Amino acid sequence: MSGPLKGIRVLDLTWVLAGPFATMILSDLGADVIKVERPEVGDISRGNGPYVRGLSTYFLSLNRGKKSIVLDLKSEKGKEVFFKLVEHVDVLVENFTPGTMDKMGLGYDTLKKRNPKLIYAACSGFGQTGPYAGKPSFDIIAQAAGGIMSITGEPGRPPVKVGAAIGDISAGLFMCIAILACLRERNVSGEGQMIDISLLDCQVSIQENAFVRYLNTGEVPVPLGTRHPVFAPFQVFPTKDNYIAVAMMGGVGNQWELYCAVIGHLELIDDERFQTGWDRAQNFEVLEPVLTAAMKTKTTGEWLRELEEVGIPCGPLNTIDKVAADPQVISRDMILEVKHPRAGSFRVANTPFKLSRSRNRPAKASPDLGEDTRQVLAELLGMSERELSALNECGAISCGGEKD
Repeated sequence: MSGPLKGIRVLDLTWVLAGPFATMILSDLGADVIKVERPEVGDISRGNGPYVRGLSTYFLSLNRGKKSIVLDLKSEKGKEVFFKLVEHVDVLVENFTPGTMDKMGLGYDTLKKRNPKLIYAACSGFGQTGPYAGKPSFDIIAQAAGGIMSITGEPGRPPVKVGAAIGDISAGLFMCIAILACLRERNVSGEGQMIDISLLDCQVSIQENAFVRYLNTGEVPVPLGTRHPVFAPFQVFPTKDNYIAVAMMGGVGNQWELYCAVIGHLELIDDERFQTGWDRAQNFEVLEPVLTAAMKTKTTGEWLRELEEVGIPCGPLNTIDKVAADPQVISRDMILEVKHPRAGSFRVANTPFKLSRSRNRPAKASPDLGEDTRQVLAELLGMSERELSALNECGAISCGGEKD
């Protein structure tokens, strides 16, 4: 079966992480994603290691399934080709610093005249408007400026970045959602529109609980380690041989009573300080040492068996190698193999969609720089071999297949 976005064509001018992540999802869902890259260099993430059999695994992790064409957008002939491509696509995605596309004469106001149905998605650190609009940004800047680093880590310790690139990834996800929504709206209005996604905005949005607590109580959230600010116990505990995550929300059956019985502390059940999840969270300085000492008496495996038997939500703290080998992850097809014609097969993390009818698997690994220039321009724009050769010779395009 084909993907649900079959027939949707995307012109992808993105680089590094946030934008490529969004367009990779669109590609996995069946869209025809044409990655437009600079001559010789391409997306700078092609230079990011580690390399496996000559291929950048960083670039592979974000650009599988796409086509790559090389256009010199600073040349007039390169721009002419670009304008023609815009007339044949549904979506354009870019994540340059605001104003970059306008300076090249390729901004939304210009492009929508060429294609009124174009959905133009722009992702940047701080958005297209506001006092910070012109500032460049990367994931760590978004995490710092957006406040998430201020609530991550252990109390009293220096700020800690979230292990995954949550600034870029969340922006890529929100951009994908917005693109899909605009495609749906275009079916009604017949018109395209511009999408403005900011890494900072996305950080505010994903920290909904932290902001709503501050905005309505005046209390500034602080790092809590693995603890939850509202429920308890809701954290990772050390065990005899590793760690275990335990999660209990207030008001869900008699989980607290069952948990106290399993860990051998029946006296906690009737203690007035620990009656609700909120009570336990407010008095956790007293409660935590008792629970931690109890959890250290058995191995993670032993606790998993005992807690799961009485319906307490829990799970092991896995390292990445264990996750990759986990039978649940494997059964859900979350690790898959993609093939590169030159470098061979690679294993990658899949997108998590499970659709009952539509296919959503990447067809191939990441493309070599410019490997699809000739095919895309010939098929989409009807360019002859003579025209392609002339453009290639003057440097407006590159019909390469150059190696990463």
